Parts: sequence; structure tokens; C-alpha cells
Amino acid sequence: MLDGKALARQILDDIATKVGARVAAGKPRPKLATVIVGDNPASALYVRSKQKDARQVGIDSEDHRLPTETTTEQLLELIGTLDRDESVSGILVQQPLPIHIDLFQVVIAVDPIKDVDGFHPFNAGLVAQGLPGGIQPCTPSGIVELLERAGVRIEGANAVVVGRSNIVGKPTALLLLKRNATVTICHTKTKNLAGHTKRADILVAAAGKPNLITKDMVKPGAAVVDVSANRVEGGQVGDLAPGVDDVAGWLTPNPGGVGPMTRAMLVRNTYEAEVRRRP
Repeated sequence: MLDGKALARQILDDIATKVGARVAAGKPRPKLATVIVGDNPASALYVRSKQKDARQVGIDSEDHRLPTETTTEQLLELIGTLDRDESVSGILVQQPLPIHIDLFQVVIAVDPIKDVDGFHPFNAGLVAQGLPGGIQPCTPSGIVELLERAGVRIEGANAVVVGRSNIVGKPTALLLLKRNATVTICHTKTKNLAGHTKRADILVAAAGKPNLITKDMVKPGAAVVDVSANRVEGGQVGDLAPGVDDVAGWLTPNPGGVGPMTRAMLVRNTYEAEVRRRP
């Protein structure tokens, strides 16, 4: 098992040590500001978990809850205030936002140095060009770290990413490519999807479609990462159908695989954003 929970705990312990040393040296304590618009229960749960992780390592957090009818202009005004607040290290605007909110305006409004999600075009551009100094998106960086810490060889591997979102699919492919994998991006419209996935040494399933990947589509011994959090009756499932664990060499549980790593990367991004801003 690619145990995201266990590795996330190690990462959070490491960050806690660094935060403690920073504060002991008289430097400002990092702070994460979270923003939720509307009353989406899943968003509220995610944010509570992220705040809990931040507090666990000694990072302060502040929560901003706005009603569903909040306008784009009102949200941008709050983001501008947080951008200017010297005590705030990182800003997280929880998605999804209500459909009347202009998501692009929100994404570009967050100061790139405080963009702990890594969504701003400046940070996304650095990732796309393989350049240092930017903030990497949380889920893709968590996936790669989980593979590397488990000893999965990325260099020279055939990697297939099923999913093309700007949040997971595309940046995951870029991070794998940076580590010298040969990367194919597929999606739900790909013809002969199984023809691609059966050649994958590393398979990342991030399409958001339950039971999309069946065991006959997986190369025996492959490292399989199940990213999606699909809500179904009875709980949460990923994109993998039952039986994939019979053939995979490495496999993430779902839940308990990628989710904890995503949150750990957010906390690490917050700490590193503060260090870059105020060394």
C-alpha cells in the first residue's frame, strides 16, 4: 500500500520541527487564511481538516465564511485584504465556488507568493517550464512524493495520467515528466483507453468516474494512484473498480491515500511561502 496517512504524518512532524525552530528564533509564526463561499458540506469538511493539520504543526489559521450570494467583487475585496495582511503567509480559496463567481478573477487575485494551492498562472507557468521558485499544486506534488518515498522508480517509467484537469491531471503529468518519466495524458474521451493504461508502469487515475479502471486495464506490478473522490451511496470511491489490487504492485487506498498527502503539501506550502516571504 502507498500509505498516504503514514507519510503525511512524517511530513507534518518535520514541518512542526521547522516551525518550532523558526518561532524560537524570534521569527513570525506562519498563518494560513482559508475562505469558503456558500455552505457546501464537503468544502467545510476539507477546510476543517486543513486547518487542523496547520494547527498541529504550529501554524496559525483564520477562517473566512461568506454567504452563497457573495459577489465576485466582494470576494476579490476580501482577497485583496488578505494579500496586504503581513501576518498572512498563505491564502486558500476553497473550490468549488458558486457558479456566479468568476473563478479566473479569483485565481489571479491571490498574490502568487501566498498562493498555497499553486493555482495562480505565475506558479502554474513555473511548473510547466520546470523552473524553481514557484509553489507546486498540492495534489500533484503529494502524488509524486508518495511514489518517490515508496521507492517507485519514476525515471524512465511509462506513466499514464487519466484526467486532464488543471488542478490534478496536467500538473501531475508535468511533475512526472520533470523526473524523466515518459508521460501519456488520457481522459474519458480517449479511444482504446485500456491500450494506454496496460502499458503504464505508473498509472494515475484522476478522471472522476467510478469504476473507470478495471483490473484487466492495469499492467501487473504497476504503481497505481487513485486520486478521485467520487461521492456514491455509502461513501467515497475513486476511479478504480474492485480487483485492481489483485494486479497492482503498489496501490493507494481510497480514502487514505492521496487525500492526506494533499493536506500535508498545503501545510508545507504555507510554511515555505512564509520562509520565502520573510526569510
